[in-house]
Amino acid sequence: MKVLITGGAGFIGSHFVEFFLREYPESTVVNLDGLTYAAHPDTVSRLGHLGGSRYHFYKMDIGDPQVAQVLKSHQIDAVINFAAETHVDRSILDPQAFVRTNILGTQNLLQVARKAGNLRFVHVSTDEVYGSLEPQDPTFTEQTSLSPNSPYAASKAGADLLALASHRTYQQDILITRCTNNYGPYQFPEKLLPLIIANALEDKSIPVYGDGKQVRDWIYVEDHCRGIDAVLRKGKSGEVYNISSSAEVLNLEMIKKTLGLLKKPESLITFVGDRPAHDRRYGLNPEKIKKELGWKPKYSLEQGLQLTVEWYQQNRSWWEKVRDKEYFKYYQANYQPKGSKTGEVMS
Repeated sequence: MKVLITGGAGFIGSHFVEFFLREYPESTVVNLDGLTYAAHPDTVSRLGHLGGSRYHFYKMDIGDPQVAQVLKSHQIDAVINFAAETHVDRSILDPQAFVRTNILGTQNLLQVARKAGNLRFVHVSTDEVYGSLEPQDPTFTEQTSLSPNSPYAASKAGADLLALASHRTYQQDILITRCTNNYGPYQFPEKLLPLIIANALEDKSIPVYGDGKQVRDWIYVEDHCRGIDAVLRKGKSGEVYNISSSAEVLNLEMIKKTLGLLKKPESLITFVGDRPAHDRRYGLNPEKIKKELGWKPKYSLEQGLQLTVEWYQQNRSWWEKVRDKEYFKYYQANYQPKGSKTGEVMS
């Protein structure tokens, strides 16, 4: 199988590239990424060394019409769309960027995939499109109505609806996955868990929104990748699949668990004002993907958290680099993969 992966230099996308190349040695991966701030400067070379001649990279925005030429030149069989602006706080400050990438960019991908021969298209979404749960509410199912509360979640919901409309209008081969909070190695340290770990290792305060009693449903990133692969290979066109390890934890409890593994004091916790429209609880029901596709999580929260903490302890240079503001200013202005220009293939 020849697969185009968009956003493959980001956290979840890069893990999927690694997973796919490892699990399917006859496969080819074409990675298309705009290399925004959340793409670590070492990721392109890391994946290139891993994939060798089976891996190709393009620095390109998903809204670029030239995506069609990439699909044609590599005779792509399927598209998996990870590319997205994802950080809720940033969406509050600049919602326009989220509309541009998550909605307009997705629409461009849908159109070029359809024109290229109705390629199988897996759109990677989020549990946040469902809105917020009360403590006593049952977890979200695929039939739950969409009720997004942040500009980020609204932009992802809009992309989901465009994808489903393409299936119904054009009989396009579309599948959607919605997943819970991912964690694991290589996650950009603006997200909760790597922020906790990095701040704690530097003995800095750990900001906690509101009372810290927001509930999130956590999944180790490799389990998410295995779920997406199951949907790609066995999913029914036009369907939505929730992916969850059913590990709901209070944010404050997650922070305390992490500090315990790091042997750092809870006195580092600092409560700050809450975020606007902060969803209180997320929780997904994964029974559909378990029953229909045979997927189940491999890692418990305790196992995944231990692996994640150990990775950040052993790879300080990776996350210290992206926390260096001066370095990142230089990276954003100057970084190009060696031997590459915008849109040029990297093998």
